[in-house]
Amino acid sequence: MTATLPGIGRPDTEAAPHSRLRAAARRHGPVLALFGTLKLAGFCSFMYLLSSTGDYRTKHPRFGGGAHAWDVLATWDGWWYQQIALHGYDPKLVPVPGATGLITLEGNSAAFFPLYPALMRLTSAVTGLGSYGAGLLVSIVASFAAALGIYAVAERFGGRRAGLAAAGLWAVWPGSGVEWAVYSDSLYVALAAWACHAVLTRRWLTAGVLTFAAGLNRPTAGALIAALCVSALLSLRRREDGVLRPVLAMALAPLGLLGYLLWVGNRMGDLGGYFKLQSGAWAHSFDYGKQTLDVLTSVPVGKFDYLFAYPFTDVISVGVILLVCALLPLLLRLRPPAVLVLYTVITLALVLGSQQIVANISRYLLPCFPLFVPLAVALRRLSLPVLCTLLGIAALASGSYAGYALFELGVP
Repeated sequence: MTATLPGIGRPDTEAAPHSRLRAAARRHGPVLALFGTLKLAGFCSFMYLLSSTGDYRTKHPRFGGGAHAWDVLATWDGWWYQQIALHGYDPKLVPVPGATGLITLEGNSAAFFPLYPALMRLTSAVTGLGSYGAGLLVSIVASFAAALGIYAVAERFGGRRAGLAAAGLWAVWPGSGVEWAVYSDSLYVALAAWACHAVLTRRWLTAGVLTFAAGLNRPTAGALIAALCVSALLSLRRREDGVLRPVLAMALAPLGLLGYLLWVGNRMGDLGGYFKLQSGAWAHSFDYGKQTLDVLTSVPVGKFDYLFAYPFTDVISVGVILLVCALLPLLLRLRPPAVLVLYTVITLALVLGSQQIVANISRYLLPCFPLFVPLAVALRRLSLPVLCTLLGIAALASGSYAGYALFELGVP
């Protein structure tokens, strides 16, 4: 008899998890549905453009080609990640015989951080999928996790509607074509977004663990590490959260990034080996913005005689840089917490201050999700149907500017 009384016995005990599940579905379901619908629209648009042009059939399977349109999603960096998932690492500094130009070293897998290919390998072992399918599955799941993290951060500034808009912007942002590809970007943004949210909600150990993991995924995690450490120091100064948890977060956060760099350096016999590989094999180095400035002064006057020129994608990248420059003061105007400001500014400095293929900047700036916040706060004034219509149009267009332009007209 007692088992059926309200508040007593098994039925209510069992109902509690179901109640929490329903609450989570009500809260997060619309975010996941909006993001998934927008991404699917952009993805289908991308596949249509690939199939209609057919250019991928004439390209090398490693460099934007393949037997099917969807094979393109695992080319370029995706090929390297598959090799790591299948065969592991072989860090070396091997000179190119007789080379005197920018490329003096042979490229190898050590340039690519280990967390994403490790998850690919684990997913492959659990599901039976090949490296391609496993990599795509990890990226897609991570992209939804990133959408929820971006929603959670933006919601703190402008409420639920702003959170939805921010998640939608993540789906259609320039460079978003790699979110559903064999690339590590979605995983990194998911870790970074939730790490920032953990700092905002003073869950220091969670923030430290997530930042540690981000450091095993991309080198630009240095920006996240710096943002967390400064925020933890501010917390210690204000005596808000005690001493132990912020200190543990600061100690844990850099271990992933530093551990991988030191491991690679040890295997190469040169502690700076990772950076020498990036510079000598891929011509990526920190040049204090010289390459970016060269592009910004050349593209507007129709000149494409700079290093690594890809005209169509470079025009998109210049537009993205200008958009970022406009959004940054709008973000600062909202007076966000230090973790968001520092993370965004340092990421921008690392990306725009480096010599690289400028066509990739729209992808490299995907982690700057706090820049979505001022736009999302402005878009919350729109009715939901109008917001979805605008984002839907952008999603269809993203098949070109965020997918085809990167994978087929440039080098993602």
